[in-house]
Amino acid sequence: MTESRVNPNCRLEDQGIAGLGNVHYNLLEPALVEAAIQRGEGKLGLGGTFLVSTGVHTGRSPKDKHVVRTASVEDSIWWENNRPMEPEAFDRLHADMLEHMKGKDYFVQDLYGGADPALRLDVRVVTELAWHGLFIRHLLRRPDAAELASFVPDFTIINCPSFKADPARHGCRSETVIALNFEKKLILIGNTAYAGENKKSVFTLLNYILPEKGVMPMHCSANHAIGKPDDSAIFFGLSGTGKTTLSQDPARTLIGDDEHGWSDTGIFNFEGGCYAKTINLSAEAEPEIYATCFKFGTVIENMVYDEDTLELDFEDNSLTDNMRCAYPLEQISNASENSLGGQPRNVIMLTCDAYGVLPPIARLTPAQAMYHFLSGFTSKTPGTEVGVTEPTPTFSTCFGAPFMPRRPEVYGKLLQEKIAKTGAACWLVNTGWTGGAFGTGKRMPIKATRALLTAALDGSLNQVEFRKDANFGFDVPVSVPGVEDRLLDPRQTWADPAAYDAQARKLVGMFSDNFAQYADKIDDDVRAAAIG
Repeated sequence: MTESRVNPNCRLEDQGIAGLGNVHYNLLEPALVEAAIQRGEGKLGLGGTFLVSTGVHTGRSPKDKHVVRTASVEDSIWWENNRPMEPEAFDRLHADMLEHMKGKDYFVQDLYGGADPALRLDVRVVTELAWHGLFIRHLLRRPDAAELASFVPDFTIINCPSFKADPARHGCRSETVIALNFEKKLILIGNTAYAGENKKSVFTLLNYILPEKGVMPMHCSANHAIGKPDDSAIFFGLSGTGKTTLSQDPARTLIGDDEHGWSDTGIFNFEGGCYAKTINLSAEAEPEIYATCFKFGTVIENMVYDEDTLELDFEDNSLTDNMRCAYPLEQISNASENSLGGQPRNVIMLTCDAYGVLPPIARLTPAQAMYHFLSGFTSKTPGTEVGVTEPTPTFSTCFGAPFMPRRPEVYGKLLQEKIAKTGAACWLVNTGWTGGAFGTGKRMPIKATRALLTAALDGSLNQVEFRKDANFGFDVPVSVPGVEDRLLDPRQTWADPAAYDAQARKLVGMFSDNFAQYADKIDDDVRAAAIG
């Protein structure tokens, strides 16, 4: 490593982190792969990928995530959704973690969160594992050597999987901890090797900081028409709803697959890479993502492979359903060079309905879009969180409640203002079950979903006949070229229509009960769009 790859005036010692072993600043991908293999953190896979298992934690640990309750954030944090930690407990946690780190080697990556230079966050990530450095180097945005020479972090993340927290001493829930201190601009992660905690911590930071600047932070993927950045689209959705798969369309330019901001000048990716689920991934259905699983530097996380041939098994979920690959955006042939887009023309809300009630696509009014955004209905899919072993219907407001430090109405109001200002068309897309609930029905055919999305994005879907849905009041197409008419009416796909009606009433009731919490916090038109 050359001196040009680190600011000589901003080393770990200058941040009070002393007594470590060797500290490796801003190693490039080959060096990180080499270090991870030498340290026995994983194995070199086909094509130069890195194969790794994260042990007990194969998904996020949202119940172990805490926000430090300081005066500066006391009145702005959504405390019902964010576990508090007292400042004194955080200080003990910080001191104990630094003591634990002494004498051990660490890897530092200085990176950006955000493709818009005017709005980006400069983040230093200090990791115990070399492959975590490789992962976060893929997932965030990489400064060049000249920028690194003057880099000073806005926030620092310290990730130490070998450190176990003490709930009694550190004011946390378990030995696993993710603690965010906005006042000290510091995040501490302990006792989990799941790399996704690194990137979601940065997302949480941006979700807190950007609204004050009038920027809408979004848990969404995004793309735009080839050669037409102003014809962009955003895809809201939780893990497992198809954000990554559906946004990586060969007929459109990929802006990003998971986290974006929406400013007065357009949309921008927070990240520099993708973190795609690989369960049942195929070269036929998702060729671009599949190909990354055989390219140098891609992190292959929690996948079963043949010990002799190193061939990956995309169907074996014995480790977890949440098997993933992490790779830089440039591995996708149609990825945007600058990760920027204009004002979106289409807003798509993806849901994975395990009840088999929702249609494959529906057109929403702006008020209905606000309603479904605040509802955030989907089904948690196996592996994305600890303890989730089968699809579970849930409401995750803003399609990302675990990452939202502010109250939902803050993000909902921002979205409402952006849609009103741009006139974007809004759609609800169900990638979940049809022909019955989970266990009886089948997953929505991806070919049909892609055909419906293509029609929505190119404007042709607005030209077909629509019917008013009896349960939710939104518009549903009656017939779309290339899609079986029967699929567009979920009730017709069920063997027992009466059973569908009962299931629909149940889901409508769940929506109504959930939305009661927002009844006195929303505009009249959104309230009118609510069910019940």
